[in-house]
Amino acid sequence: MLEFLPKNVKDGLRRLNIERVYEIRLRADKPTTINYAGEYRYLSEYGLTEREENAVRCDMEEIANCVFRAGKYSVYSVEEQIKRGYLTAASGERIGLAGEYVFEKGQPLALRNFSSICIRVPHEVVGCGAQVYQRCMRDRIRNILIVSSPGLGKTTILRDLSRILSEKTKKNILVCDERGEISAGNMGNACDVLKFADKATAFEAGIRAMRPDIMITDELSAGDCNAIEKAIFAGVHVIASAHFSEMAHIREPFFGLFERYVVLDEREIGKIKGVFDENGRERG
Repeated sequence: MLEFLPKNVKDGLRRLNIERVYEIRLRADKPTTINYAGEYRYLSEYGLTEREENAVRCDMEEIANCVFRAGKYSVYSVEEQIKRGYLTAASGERIGLAGEYVFEKGQPLALRNFSSICIRVPHEVVGCGAQVYQRCMRDRIRNILIVSSPGLGKTTILRDLSRILSEKTKKNILVCDERGEISAGNMGNACDVLKFADKATAFEAGIRAMRPDIMITDELSAGDCNAIEKAIFAGVHVIASAHFSEMAHIREPFFGLFERYVVLDEREIGKIKGVFDENGRERG
């Protein structure tokens, strides 16, 4: 994991508990910062530092080399991902990209001159989905939407829920992993994976080809809800995530589509703040 990083960044990370590193941000000629146990800190070659001048720095060439290494030195093979502003490395590390977009006829043609990258480090936390299972699906499988701001553990919970449902129900599970993050860990023996397809394509092709009982996906947008609705009407249960910080912020087409809404606590990664039904009433 993270083998595509520059040597000075890897040297600093080796001094830390990687299980507590959630995010790494490289900005050209600026101090490297990491999210360590939920708090942003500077990274030096010797670990964490409070002093900006001691932090490791990377230039644009080093950042570009990170992207090339993460893409196995073939940017063309990951060109479609890069157009969308991200790249998924071999171990499921999602690399957000900032730089200069090139457009042709109003459509993004390429992203180049990378000036910053944001690396989200995947973690397998066995058992982190148990509370969602107990509170929402102990009696039967339901359609569930897990919501929070970015970086609070939604994807990790989805991965563990796949494992739990695989073990407890033996139902056929299809993970629609558009960014290649959910599948960076153990999802259970009854799980199949479709990677790097948009939700509409993955749901239509997946239902026809794999006959799933449960479909799991992450980071829904409003435009994805039509594909979700079709799957539910076809008798497939859907478990997904989306970016909403509060139950009150959820609007149509999300509201009423799912049977349970799990809102994560904004102050603590992976902690449930509340569970609500399809009418917005809080459940115990």
